[in-house]
Amino acid sequence: MAVRTSWLSPRVALVPALLVVAVAYLFSIAWTIYMSFTRSRRLPEFGIDFSDWARQYERLFKDDAWSTSLHNLLILGVGSALAIAFGFLLAVLVMREKRGEGIFRTIFLYPLAVSLVVTGLVWRWMMNPSLGIENFLHQIGLTGVSFNWLAQPETAMYGIILAQVWQSTGFYMALMLAGLKSINTEIWSAARLDGVSFWRLYVEIIIPMMRFTFLTCAILLSLGVVKAYDVVVAMTNGGPGQSTWTPAFFTINAYAVRSNIGFASAAAVVMLAITLVLFIPIMAVTGWQLRRRGAQAS
Repeated sequence: MAVRTSWLSPRVALVPALLVVAVAYLFSIAWTIYMSFTRSRRLPEFGIDFSDWARQYERLFKDDAWSTSLHNLLILGVGSALAIAFGFLLAVLVMREKRGEGIFRTIFLYPLAVSLVVTGLVWRWMMNPSLGIENFLHQIGLTGVSFNWLAQPETAMYGIILAQVWQSTGFYMALMLAGLKSINTEIWSAARLDGVSFWRLYVEIIIPMMRFTFLTCAILLSLGVVKAYDVVVAMTNGGPGQSTWTPAFFTINAYAVRSNIGFASAAAVVMLAITLVLFIPIMAVTGWQLRRRGAQAS
């Protein structure tokens, strides 16, 4: 009887969590997919017109704003990847400077305590030509310098990337630092005794050993990029024009401004597909690496 109770108790305890997943996630996904095939506007409409079932998706991919959003998603993804690179470099520097590790780690992690909305507002002020960096540079005599990125459609996305990288670099530094500390100390000692150069040590030994840490960072980065919304609203509200629209901004705009549930649902479904396209290969590579490690260990 005791064995049966010990087997049943944890499964019963999981029931509320499974219900939350089923209702809040699986049902919501299924409902959104269903709505994307309907003509729902301000209120949901039930029933699918099978003669024109892909109407919302056809409208979506003919919309110039959606094309701009996908283009910006690619730019944001590539630019935000700098946070992983900078996080690794900072982790290496902090790891080498043992005495001030606690202080530097706190300083670099501090931006993570600030929400993306606050981060966006601060960087918006910093890029304001009459208040921020440009005004300061002009006051010290550098009148030829321009830092008004957010006012130009060609540079506005780079301003958002700068704010995003500043906010998230400390987080990736913490993950990289944990990965560096998980490496056996004997490897570091053996490399020093063998006279392995700094660059060869990291490129040929340390980075390959930290591949799971890099994969974790890549997963978190891809999820954050796909759902990027709050920093865009805080810094540019999608402007100038539609130059800084992202898929998440487009989706919420379609629902809240255009009052079109079906159109917004189609955009949300494509966002889900983009997430899966990014997420599944990374998870497949991670699983393959884990099976390979297990086979080598056995």
